[in-house]
Order: sequence, then C-alpha cells, then structure tokens
Amino acid sequence: MRIGYSFWGFLTDGVLDTPDGGRSYRGSVIDAFQKAGHRVVFVQANRDLIEAGADLPGIYRFDDGLPELDAIIYEWRWPLPGRNTTACGLPGHTCDLHRQQQLLDHYTYGRRLPTIIWDQDRQLPAGDLLRTCPNVRVADYAVHPGPGAITVTCPIPDHLLDTADPDQLARLPRPLPLVYVGNQYDRDDAFGRWFAPAAAQVTHRVAGKWTNTSAWPHVQFTGRVGFADVATLHSQALTTVLLMPERYRTVGAFGSRLFESVTCGCLPLTPADVTGADAFTPPELRVRAADEVVDRIRWIAGIAGTDEHAALIRACLDLLNPYRASRQAAVLIAALHDLAGVDRPVPSRSR
Repeated sequence: MRIGYSFWGFLTDGVLDTPDGGRSYRGSVIDAFQKAGHRVVFVQANRDLIEAGADLPGIYRFDDGLPELDAIIYEWRWPLPGRNTTACGLPGHTCDLHRQQQLLDHYTYGRRLPTIIWDQDRQLPAGDLLRTCPNVRVADYAVHPGPGAITVTCPIPDHLLDTADPDQLARLPRPLPLVYVGNQYDRDDAFGRWFAPAAAQVTHRVAGKWTNTSAWPHVQFTGRVGFADVATLHSQALTTVLLMPERYRTVGAFGSRLFESVTCGCLPLTPADVTGADAFTPPELRVRAADEVVDRIRWIAGIAGTDEHAALIRACLDLLNPYRASRQAAVLIAALHDLAGVDRPVPSRSR
C-alpha cells in the first residue's frame, strides 16, 4: 500500500521548543511499515528540514500536495487557540490543522480511502462524525478504549527493549532519587498529589515546560531539555512518577515517558488509581498515597545496584514487550487492510 502519514512533529531530535513526544517512537513505526513492504508518504510539512535543518535520507518521502495514496493515517491534531486556529501567515501560526482538514476533505471524505485516526492525545470528541464513517477507524493509546475504537498503544522502539540490559542498568550510578521529564499540560492535579509532596523530602528535578508553578515553590523546575538529554536524565535517576492527565488515567493510556524511563533503568512509580496499571507496571511500584512515594524511593535506594534492583527493572521491561513498535505497526496495517474491504457510502461531512 501507499500510505499517507500526517504528523506534526519530527523524525530527528528536532528543536527544543516543541512538545512533540512522538520523536521517540515515530520513526520506528514508519520503518516497520516500510519493512513490511508498504510505501509511506509524509503529507505534512517537513519540519525536520524547515525548522531543524536536518536533511533526512532518501528512504523518507514528503509531499505537501495531494499525492496518489491507497490509505492514510493521521496523528490527530486538534484546535490550539492562537496557534493553528489563526489565519495563515500570522505570527505564531502553524498550519497543521488547516492541512489536516484539506487531507480529510480530499482523501477521507472525498475519495473514501481507508483511514485511521490515531488519537494519541485523546482529543477527538466522542460525538465526532469521523467515528461513524465506515472507512475510518479510531485508534487509541488506551488499554480500555472507547466504543468502536481500537487499541494502538504508544509504540516502544524494538531496539530499545532489545538492548536494555537490566543488570547493567542497575549498576549505573544514580545520584538523583526522583525525576520528572515532561510538560505541565493537564498534570497539575497528579503533580500536586503525587510528586510535589515527595519533592519536599528527596532530591529531585523536573525538566520540561512548566509555566504555572507558584503552588510548589520547593520544587526544582529546570526548564526544557533537548530531546537527546532525556535519556541522560533518566539514566541518572532512580525513580520517576507516572503523572497522567485524567483522560489517560481513567482508561489505562500511557505515553512515551513510561518507556523512556524504563529503558534507562529509571523505575516508574505508578499511582494505584491508574486504570489498568497492572498491564504496564509491576505491583511493587504501585503507590496509594504521597507518603508511599517516598517510602518506595527509599526502598529502591536501599537495593540499588543489587540483583533485586535488576530484577525489578527486568519486570518492568518484560511488561512493555506487548507494546513494541513492530506490533503496533502490525495492528495499524491490519486495520487498514480490513478497511480496504469496506464499500459503503461515507456520511456527508458536517463539521
């Protein structure tokens, strides 16, 4: 198949001032598509070249027109006031939403191509007409997705799991007991409940874009770091805490911060009220109160470098095996093949 792929982000390390977590896995999914014999065409702007000055090898093709395709996958974009909702050409405008609508009109509604809406940030409204189109499947990170959606979790690059050595990771010096690498977006409640109280008792660092921090004057916020520095930070830290927005917490959805930390040996303490947590973290890392976060950190510090520590890292890695990028790519391809047999009219667009 010739698969159009719409994403607003990077395949390289990109630039510092961007929330694009997809850099850590996107390339591995595309490579899995192409390894399976499919041709992928990127149909949004080449931000790697335009913004980061990175000229990607010829195995990748970008096309900002309307190329001939057999199917299309969207990493779903949604309105961000002041950014992609403004007029083209205005300062600060990004054209991802306008381009996505053009692609939807041409390929999904007009040509009725097999379409996957990969709603990675869980922003597609429950009543959106796209959910009723017979040539469309909505893919969701959630272990427990909504009606009609399929689960395609945050993909973990196979090579990260294949090369992670629990014994070596356990032996690394880890001077930082607690770290969080990620942005503030919709995480205030979880941060105030789980991370901030622990930060009052242990050495820590928070790296990312956090603009409203007055409620936590004792927390060490150090700003955004380059994408390549994320692994370095996790490799120096003993633990992190999974801080999920409510729309993730209640359905068992996890993002890239889980595997980015685990594959570096940084153990993810997981609030016990996260739905489906047993599918991706071991019970030893569940916490039921803020005091337990500190207790777990001190316990792990006490076993650091031992066989018990290595076994705990190994347990985390084993739980992530089902979420390999190769397996998630296979789910997406199977869904496109299934949709290719659909021959029913698409409802008229009403947006």
